[in-house]
Amino acid sequence: MKPSLTIDFLQEEARNFAQLESTSDEEYLYGVTDGKAVGTYLEHKFQEYLHTKYNYSPGSSAKGIDFPSLNVDMKVTSTKQPQSSCPFKSARQKVYGLGYSLIIFIYDKIDNNGQNTSRLNILDVIFVRAEQTGDYQTTVGIRRILDNNGNMDDILAFFDERMLPLDEIQAQQLAKEILRNPPDIGYLTISNALQWRLQYRRVIGEAGKVPGIMRIL
Repeated sequence: MKPSLTIDFLQEEARNFAQLESTSDEEYLYGVTDGKAVGTYLEHKFQEYLHTKYNYSPGSSAKGIDFPSLNVDMKVTSTKQPQSSCPFKSARQKVYGLGYSLIIFIYDKIDNNGQNTSRLNILDVIFVRAEQTGDYQTTVGIRRILDNNGNMDDILAFFDERMLPLDEIQAQQLAKEILRNPPDIGYLTISNALQWRLQYRRVIGEAGKVPGIMRIL
């Protein structure tokens, strides 16, 4: 019987996998410049690696994240521009986080023109708890307002300044929730779009320094 996959096992195996992958030459990736194609390749390869050792149900496009039983999604990004996209659900995600944790693989892709192969040198693997996946400037701004005895009108004005995609009723509901339950500080940069654009420079810089952001590799 294979053991069940847990968060601890996922982090341990992510480190082991990253170290192995950083020594592996791959013909398939040679000359590939599409970051999405690289990400899909690494995600599938990591899932195959885990399935040889653990019992778990993988994610699907319907479930939305890679490890639904653990409430974790895997992201793969180049060190040259560490960012990726994720589905937009509501503006509330900027305040309270995406609703799931992230395990992020940051790579530097090196092509070997003599052998027509490519190597993904995994520079960092970082785990971000769901509570820390909100937008940094949004959550810091809200906490500052609350620390200065801000009220609902102050929060609604802040929403307008930040151009959060909310209608009037949604904005009032979210403002009331914030007053009842102030958000944790998030460490992503989340850009407004039809899909959220997640940027990871702050996460990389803060990994291992603040609670909820762990540097695995």
